[in-house]
Amino acid sequence: MHFSDLLANQRQYFKAQHTKTLAARKSALQRFKQLLLENEAKIYAAVHADFQKSEHEAFLTEWAILIKDIDEALGALPKWMKAQRVRTNLVNLPGKSYVVPEPLGVCLVIGAWNYPIQLSFAPAIAALAAGNTVILKPSELAANSAQCMAELVEQYFDPQLFTVVLGGVAETTALLQERFDKIFFTGSPAVGRIVYQAAAKHLTPVTLELGGKSPAILTPSADLPTAIKRLVWAKFLNAGQTCIAPDYVFVHESIYLECLGLLQQEIEKNQYKVGNKNYVQIINERNLARLEQLLDKDKIAFGGQIDREKRTISPTLLKDVSFDDAIMQEEIFGPILPLLPYTNFEDALSYIQDHEKPLSAYLFSNDKTEQAAWLGQLSFGGGCINDAIMHITNPNLPFGGVGQSGTGSYHGKAGFDTFSHRKSVFEKPRLFEVPLKYPPYTTTKMGWIKRLLKFS
Repeated sequence: MHFSDLLANQRQYFKAQHTKTLAARKSALQRFKQLLLENEAKIYAAVHADFQKSEHEAFLTEWAILIKDIDEALGALPKWMKAQRVRTNLVNLPGKSYVVPEPLGVCLVIGAWNYPIQLSFAPAIAALAAGNTVILKPSELAANSAQCMAELVEQYFDPQLFTVVLGGVAETTALLQERFDKIFFTGSPAVGRIVYQAAAKHLTPVTLELGGKSPAILTPSADLPTAIKRLVWAKFLNAGQTCIAPDYVFVHESIYLECLGLLQQEIEKNQYKVGNKNYVQIINERNLARLEQLLDKDKIAFGGQIDREKRTISPTLLKDVSFDDAIMQEEIFGPILPLLPYTNFEDALSYIQDHEKPLSAYLFSNDKTEQAAWLGQLSFGGGCINDAIMHITNPNLPFGGVGQSGTGSYHGKAGFDTFSHRKSVFEKPRLFEVPLKYPPYTTTKMGWIKRLLKFS
């Protein structure tokens, strides 16, 4: 299969300057908002078909975030698009210098399955706000959501501006053989490497939103009831299928048993079930089997019930976990939470430092010394102190990974910047000229140049 004609049409559309004006960008965003508003129920139905996710959670984690992204971009675009004046150095006076954000061109967005609407449409919104054209390849694993997006985008957008390509690995591979001006990928590190290698052939800039084992630390200084409530919500939202979910928790040995009991109580109080509209299915049987293999039944402190017919795993707590256990070797991406006791706070930090940099990290502590050590010693994409996941809801905080957890960031202004090139421009008055840079080169001229550059 070939997508060269699709790219050629979008490239011609971009070259014809149809996407770059403020009016054009606002029009695209307003059309996107119309798509979401007029098809809210259809979007909820598609997500429900893939995960059995309730309308309440789909609203919070899929739909509302996109509406807020569009509204913010619509309000801020004039400021974001404006050329930014910068200081002109002495050598270039008189003159003025400024930076102009310009769109990159034809962009490929490869979405993820765990929040299929949000993680596909959010980068597309940022790309359109920045004045680009977009080809979206949603994940085939969330098939109903992918089909829904394809139908809606076809209905509301000119394919020369924005279109959706359905399919699986073959289609993604074929798309990656084409030359794009920007590739934005959300998914696993393993596939991220493939995307990066494909982009390297064309020197295409890439943003990778990956994952990893995002750690949490619970210290004795934390407000335990509040910390447990927030931790449980963050972990079991979307049945743990969240790239920034707490993957495991270090708990100080002095509060280990208490926390284990409080965690169990909070889970029981929430009554997590698909039928209660606060829980979802595992995406498919393959991922269910993977999670089952990671689950050491001898270390289950609570939960662990598997319903293969309904494709669910009940919220599960693991105790007596070793660093060598299978559950600690890869990102869990499911409703299983290992609890590891620690004695010394620095030892917990050291363990995290010795492993790949996570996408997120969380500290539950009211000790300023611990907070400073956690913030200063650990490298991670983003995180929270005394909360979890909620940093993603602030559009003023760039979202992205570091090292193995990703490269680049988006959300709010950061998303606009990700899909833009900052073009540097120096503007010189027409009639004024300094002869020092021109031949003949003399000792006198060299002396003046050194004085101007402060070399002598």
